[in-house]
Amino acid sequence: MITEEQIQKRVSELAEEISKDYEGREVVLVGVLKGAFVFMADLMRKLKIPSRVDFLAVSSYGKFTESSGQVKILKDLDYPIENEDVLIVEDILDTGLTLSYIYSLLKKRNPRSLKTVVLLDKPEKRVVEFKADYVGFIVPPVFLVGYGLDAGERFRYLPYITELRENG
Repeated sequence: MITEEQIQKRVSELAEEISKDYEGREVVLVGVLKGAFVFMADLMRKLKIPSRVDFLAVSSYGKFTESSGQVKILKDLDYPIENEDVLIVEDILDTGLTLSYIYSLLKKRNPRSLKTVVLLDKPEKRVVEFKADYVGFIVPPVFLVGYGLDAGERFRYLPYITELRENG
């Protein structure tokens, strides 16, 4: 569905836009584990501004391909973000439940600024109103794997993104 070359080109474009928006400042990239780690690593290396990283681990899927609708924090940030410029890095925005929960949680910690970047956006799946500040690709409401996205902890290693179909 999305080739390795298309991903790398778009990540470079996002990094350029983010670098311009945060020019002269350091940004804290908050990666949402596990799915965002590949995207975040590539994005961070292409930024032209100083950055630090931290991670949150959340669960809303478990071992299923549909969101449970409930978000649980499995790992919180290691460092405070008060008065920091924070960019939440997420692999996919679909129902909006996870990202709106994380955004609200981090907003209460008084960052100087708080924005979001998502590699993939599935607006047709939205259950709660949420709009990412930076979006890599708009995709259809199908289950995708590769480039960090998984199905039951499988397929994250693929350098491209493809649809996971029931019968292969």
